Amino acid sequence: MNSLSRRKFLKISSATVVTAAALTGTLNTIVKSADKINQKQEKGIRKIPTYCDICFWKCGAIAYVKDGKLWKVEGNPLDPLSEGRLCPRGTGGVGAHYDKDRLKSPLIRKSHRGEEKWIEVTWDEAIDYIAEKMKKIKTNYGPEAVALFSHGIGGNFFKHTLKAYGSPNISAPSFAQCRGPRDVGFRLTFGEDVSSPERTDIRNSKCLVLIGSHLGENMHNTQVQEFAEVIEKDASIIVVDPRYSIAASKAKYYLPIKPGTDLALILAWMNVIVNENLYDKEFVENYGFGFEQFASEIQQYTPEWAYPETTIQPDVIRATAREMALHKPATLIHPGRHVTWYGDDAQRSRAIAMLNALMGNWGRKGGFYYPQSMDVVGYPYPEYPKSERGKVDNPDNKYPFAHETITTGIREATLTGNPYPVKGWLVYATNLLQALPNEEETIKAIQNLDLMVVVDVIPSEIAGWADVVLPESIYLERHDDLNVEWFRDPFIAIRQPIVDPPNDQKPNWWMAKKLAEKLDLGHYFPWKNIDEYLENRVTNSGYDYNELKTKGIIRGEKQPIYFDEGVPIEFPTPTGKVEFYSLQLAQAGFDPIPKYLKPKEGPPGYFRLLYGRAPVHSFSRTQTNPVLMDMMDENEVWVNTDVAERYGLENGKYVRLKNQDDVVSNKIKVRVTERIRTDCVYMVHGFGHRSRALSSAYLKGASDAQLITKYEVDPLMGGTAMNVNFVTFEAEV
Repeated sequence: MNSLSRRKFLKISSATVVTAAALTGTLNTIVKSADKINQKQEKGIRKIPTYCDICFWKCGAIAYVKDGKLWKVEGNPLDPLSEGRLCPRGTGGVGAHYDKDRLKSPLIRKSHRGEEKWIEVTWDEAIDYIAEKMKKIKTNYGPEAVALFSHGIGGNFFKHTLKAYGSPNISAPSFAQCRGPRDVGFRLTFGEDVSSPERTDIRNSKCLVLIGSHLGENMHNTQVQEFAEVIEKDASIIVVDPRYSIAASKAKYYLPIKPGTDLALILAWMNVIVNENLYDKEFVENYGFGFEQFASEIQQYTPEWAYPETTIQPDVIRATAREMALHKPATLIHPGRHVTWYGDDAQRSRAIAMLNALMGNWGRKGGFYYPQSMDVVGYPYPEYPKSERGKVDNPDNKYPFAHETITTGIREATLTGNPYPVKGWLVYATNLLQALPNEEETIKAIQNLDLMVVVDVIPSEIAGWADVVLPESIYLERHDDLNVEWFRDPFIAIRQPIVDPPNDQKPNWWMAKKLAEKLDLGHYFPWKNIDEYLENRVTNSGYDYNELKTKGIIRGEKQPIYFDEGVPIEFPTPTGKVEFYSLQLAQAGFDPIPKYLKPKEGPPGYFRLLYGRAPVHSFSRTQTNPVLMDMMDENEVWVNTDVAERYGLENGKYVRLKNQDDVVSNKIKVRVTERIRTDCVYMVHGFGHRSRALSSAYLKGASDAQLITKYEVDPLMGGTAMNVNFVTFEAEV
């Protein structure tokens, strides 16, 4: 399938600009109708550099205040991530300040958990309550009995407080529910993972392969900009996806694969590339380990074998394999981001790493570059106390390749008390009921707690189950830790407040510091305020703090990022080479070379539930942002035209989805389309909120998280595969 013409692509791109321009009128309405805005009486325009918090990419930004009111946000031209251009979410970030559903003051639970009945209290009362409970838990169960779930850089100071308290149980859903299998697969192959932001040299790729990676829908700014660049250069793009995504519309080859069979396709590709001697022989001979065993193992995985599994024709498998080889080493098989799909995810990601190794693209232009970072010292804190019991999430090293803490492992320990009890949860900026699979298990675990504290900007579902809710100021109202990113170009970025919070919201650093002081741990926060902390780190690293505050970004000198520029050719694996055969896996009792496992099928009349992102929303965090909600206020379920006809479904009409465990969703609008296979349906994640306090998003669309009651656990690293649920349709009455 040929890609769209350049003219059509530019037309699509210009539509985004028009949408962004239209936000100005929307924002003016929001500003006028805001109930309470804490603003200074000032005239004129003031601009302050900061960096974005709508997603983990953390693009540099310039925020504007006009006549005392937050006006707009645009990209910082000094920022190598955004290069002066923000995505729709970033420009719409101003809406978070004016969100009428924001948490306004600290709350303590009035009745049973989950009833959303609260008493407003002062900050001293809230933090005293938390500190008293934490001291009691520490006395009765030890400091490890309190765990932190955190998302984003804003959690850094809470992590510091919890480490000072004595707990190592600090986790983020981004590992076990998102990127973890990818990182493990690449570590087992190259000895290093692909970092975050990913070290993908998309802009220099001549062939880009996307396997379930929805660039343009999953709006990671740098990657989307580079994707547009390679489209303009007429690079060869291969997209593998059960759904004809935005990325697929730009592809030379679109492969509508049967869900769950990606590994079969990858193995067949490698079969062709090896047997036709299309791989980078010099790279493999010089830096590969176990290639002979690998080449022997994949002989069984021919394109003819893969065809009935994947439904991709053998000639298409061969053509796309040859296309990749034609452009090596500037062929990039994208590692993906959210890769917890079917249960064999670390092995599938390892196969993707091995396919990249056959292209010889590691450390080479158009493949994976070596990211650089500025040398910024940490604050000279006292040493943390050492935990006697260690982490709770992975008893007996059940998942031997889990190099980060497993969120669902903490949940399991909270449910069972094994290997020891967990009695307190601190939850920062992550809606666990939307992020973790099987919300019933999460709720049962919460009922075993003596304390749950939620720090958030909005009253999310998880906040409804908390004992204490602490309202955080949004990123445009606060300082955060320095962003010292690993990237193609090294830099330091600062986040600083643009306007005051409208009510009694506080920044995370202030909460973490006050809580530490109440826990008799004030000596772990020797700085008086965040400005002193930031200045200490910047000036002691040899940089100008005033310059950083003024520009928002300090860039370092460019360093070599490819092998041919002088980067040492090293692979920190046990063998010191790229491992096609993994001794580590063999010794741990796993397949040293990935093997294909046929995915489980759903009940008759059910369709595999797939989910993804929208370019104007981040997870379940932004559905009450009035600017972003104006662009997309509910999700839809994509249903193939033939299936819709069979079930009597009409485009634009509402339906309810029922999963294999008889869980029924909110109503959701049907999108009848030819752009999806007949054996699956698709919806955007993050909608269907059931917190009544989210008045503007309450019951808008359906929640995929509610329907994800089943999950498979990756045996290598404990990640939870969630594309293993199936749904059918119930008519909306």
